[in-house]
Amino acid sequence: MGRWLPLVSAIAALVITLALAALALAIGGYPPLEAFGALIGGALGSRGAVLSITLVRTVPLLLTGLAVALAFRAGVWNIGAEGQLYAGAVAAVWVGLQVGEWPAAMAVAAPLMAALAAGAAWAAIPAWMKLRLGVGEVITTLLLNFVAIDLAAWLVHGPLQEPRGVFPQTASIADAARLPIVWPGSRLHAGFAVALGLAVVLWLATRYSRAGFFVRAAGASPDAARVAGRIPVLRVVAGAFLVSGALAGLAGGVQISGVTYVLYEGLSPGHGYTAIAVALLAGLHPLGVVGTAFIFGVLEGGASAMQRDAGVPAAWVEGIQALVILSVLVVDRVVRRTVRQRESGGA
Repeated sequence: MGRWLPLVSAIAALVITLALAALALAIGGYPPLEAFGALIGGALGSRGAVLSITLVRTVPLLLTGLAVALAFRAGVWNIGAEGQLYAGAVAAVWVGLQVGEWPAAMAVAAPLMAALAAGAAWAAIPAWMKLRLGVGEVITTLLLNFVAIDLAAWLVHGPLQEPRGVFPQTASIADAARLPIVWPGSRLHAGFAVALGLAVVLWLATRYSRAGFFVRAAGASPDAARVAGRIPVLRVVAGAFLVSGALAGLAGGVQISGVTYVLYEGLSPGHGYTAIAVALLAGLHPLGVVGTAFIFGVLEGGASAMQRDAGVPAAWVEGIQALVILSVLVVDRVVRRTVRQRESGGA
């Protein structure tokens, strides 16, 4: 039964979320079926909607979801994926402005590598504070989000502002640095394939590799892992923290290289925070994150259609996302408690 708990919790949480959202819409005077129909139609109603809207919005959610899932699996409460995303975006745009004359492969790869490094470097700050100073990472990662967001805002109004100084954004990165489109006639870029590949790699690593076993053991019980398993828990935690930050930073780099081509204020609508719901709904399973990221991509992709066709404010989608988080936490706690009671009763 234990292996099916994440799936059971996810299905139950989605059912509860839909029921509560329908009730809230009805109370607010919006027909639930019409609203949900508009949302689904806007996100999945055509090939163009799926490829150019939903899947494009899924990519940063998938990468940040993987970042959070890995960290949480290792017992690291990284709430800073949003800030790490911005750090990656800043690094990617700066490098992307320099590589116009580089060979094509290097020009595409360099901004993404810079984003990975910047995300890891941003995560290294709370990692050092946790491991050397004993400061809890929940507070430090959360506060560093605001530092990164404000840093990006300062840069686009100052040192990195576009040459005319009219708009609060950077100049466009070089054409050579932009990710190729993988489906002609759409906006779906190669970052989608990169994100899927990383999900598979992360699943294989956590499931079958020695390092993955260390991560799972350290997250399950650090004291037991240290004493019985002789696992270097501090190094495992530090490594998971840095890789988590790198994945979140890559999300920012992919947004720059594949979608916006510039850095501006409000680049992320909160992907780093939504990633927490994505990871929890997936039960921290890397392949599960693919599915839950797509679900949230549908929510984001259909928000404007729900507003346009059903008159429902797009902010309601944020409320639905919040309901998902609450439902996951409640359902997971109830299911696990029920299972423990049955097992103890059977014993």
